[in-house]
Parts: sequence; C-alpha cells; structure tokens
Amino acid sequence: MRLVIDNVSKTYTNNVEALKNVSLDIGNGMFGLLGPNGAGKSTLMRTIAGLQDADRGSISIGDINVSTDKQALREILGYLPQEFGLYPKVTAIELFDHLTVMKGIIDKSEREKSAKSLLTQTNLWKYRNRKLGTFSGGMKQRFGIAQALIGDPKLIIVDEPTAGLDPTERNRFHNLLSEIGENVIVILSTHIVEDVSDLCSHMAIIKDGQVKLIGEPLGLIKGIKKQIWTGLIEKKDYKSIKKEHQLISSKLYMGKVQVRLLNDSKPIEGFKQSNAEIEDLYFSTINDLDKGDED
Repeated sequence: MRLVIDNVSKTYTNNVEALKNVSLDIGNGMFGLLGPNGAGKSTLMRTIAGLQDADRGSISIGDINVSTDKQALREILGYLPQEFGLYPKVTAIELFDHLTVMKGIIDKSEREKSAKSLLTQTNLWKYRNRKLGTFSGGMKQRFGIAQALIGDPKLIIVDEPTAGLDPTERNRFHNLLSEIGENVIVILSTHIVEDVSDLCSHMAIIKDGQVKLIGEPLGLIKGIKKQIWTGLIEKKDYKSIKKEHQLISSKLYMGKVQVRLLNDSKPIEGFKQSNAEIEDLYFSTINDLDKGDED
C-alpha cells in the first residue's frame, strides 16, 4: 500500500497559501516530513487525515480516495495531531475505552484486549487508573500514540510528537515509534532534525508550502557538493561572517559562537572540515544556500 499525494494545494480564507502543488509518493516505513514552523506541515497532515479538503490535487492511499471516501480512510488511519487534548479528570483506561468504541470496536472483551495490549506497548498499563491530568508530557504523548494504534491502522500520522519533551521522554518516544514496524506507513511531521535523523529512512523538506527536497537521508547528504567547515568565532565577528560566507547554522558555545559554513575550501584560518549531517542539509535547504553545480 502506498500513499500518493498528487499536486495538492490549499489556500485559507485569509489568502494564506499553505500548500503549493505538493506531490509525494510514500511507502511502508518511517517517512520524515521536516520543515520550520509555518512551513505547511500540519496543513498537509490534516489534509491527508481527511480533516480538511485540498483546493486542488488528489490524495489516495491504496484504492482509497481521501476526499471522497473518508469512512474508509478512518478505518485504516491512526492520527496523533500536534494538539492532542485530553480530559484531565478522566482515567487513562476510561478514555481509551471510549476511543476504542469510537474506532468501531464494540465487543467489550476485544476492547479490553486492545487496551491492555496498546497501553502495555506504550508502558502505560500500570498507570491505567490514573487521571490523565496527572500525566507528564511524555506520558500524554505515549497515550496519544497508543490511541493512534487502535484497530491496527495501515497509515499512522504523528504531527510534532516530540516538541516540548525532555531528552529522556524523547528517547522513549523514538524507541516506541521505531517499534511500530515496517508493515505500515508512518509519517513523522516535525521541525526537529534529530527526530528524522534518528528514525526515518526516507524524508522530505518542506518550506513555504512547497517540497524542496525528497529522498533517502544519506543520498541527500551526499548531494551537498561543497564542503562543510566548522569553527569558533567571537560574538563581535558573527555579523561579518554571516555576511561574507555561506552560513549554515550557528550556536553559542562556551562564550563564543560555533558556526558551520559551506565552502569549496577552508574559509577561515583555524576552521576544520566536518562531515555533512542532516542538520546541514536542512539548514542549507531552507536558507536556499548554493550546493554547487550538479554532476
């Protein structure tokens, strides 16, 4: 089964063009949709999930047309939106049972089996009788992915799932996503580069509603033609460095600024050549930096 997005565009009533002729062909496994906030990721996820219709183009998964057969889509879809609201005074098992009924599982024993299986898989079974208002951010996200797995979905969408999580909870969530398996389509929409580099065998970068790059991460990294250079500079020199060089990224480090530059040869004395990473690919793409002549 494949998810095929063909020339999809979406403009909101305030004339914001959120998606512009987006086309993607996604198969089983983890697919990362990487882009800055406001790039159109959540708009695309909501459109794939059938929560809103595209203005132009089409989306299909297998034989299902997303815009015309929403019931069939719901039967195979698991969705964790960016904003996943929980009832704070309801216990985890109570809400999970309610969501299982909404998914169409009426038989009580089947619902109980599903709850135990999925809450165990997400390490929440021992907390099933706790009220959701007492859950940490990571526990809420794990509950979110548990409900997204109800009914053995063939398409799973998770939108910004690790935003706001501490490093320990992020690692737990990564491990959970990696265990979902290779027999379903999992779309991970995020602005966090590490989420994609840790989990995804295929990815796309989106900016201003347009897909800028798509492929396998390692292959895309090799497509960076110029060399990556890294070094420490004084804060006072940052503006001139940014103006005179192709700056990929920067961060404060021990009172100075650590920068990564794109250049054919050593740009500044003392800088060292560095292996290209997905972060370099991401920032060079969204900043429209020159990657050199194509072969």
